[in-house]
Amino acid sequence: MSPLTIFLAKLIGLFTLIFSVALLLRGEDLVVTMTAFMNDRPTLILFGMLALASGLAIVLAHNRWSGGVLTIVVTVLGWVLVLRGLLLVFLPSGVMESFIAWLRFEERIYLYAMTPFLLGAYLTYAGFTAERQEEEHWQS
Repeated sequence: MSPLTIFLAKLIGLFTLIFSVALLLRGEDLVVTMTAFMNDRPTLILFGMLALASGLAIVLAHNRWSGGVLTIVVTVLGWVLVLRGLLLVFLPSGVMESFIAWLRFEERIYLYAMTPFLLGAYLTYAGFTAERQEEEHWQS
């Protein structure tokens, strides 16, 4: 497995785990923050640009569609970030507000926090496990 795949799995996994735990622990505060975020177009565009830049960095460095589940998951997440960034930059804020209302985020916050938590746990575990296996392979 590539060192880049392992690094990105650990980076994305830890980031996602930390954010999802914050969402689980401080859900109501984050709902208020996200609502304000959706109503502030300059901030929405800024976060869209950050997501787009992050996604493009992953896709340009790691656009691999073979090599195991972890490799493909990292690539798919890069493309998801690209798509999210494009949507945040180009969609009118009214559309985003309607989408958030449709998701009923406030009512289902713990359900929505579990998906990134599980994904982050998988990526973190797989990244650190793969690193350990690589080290053991080189030591033998």
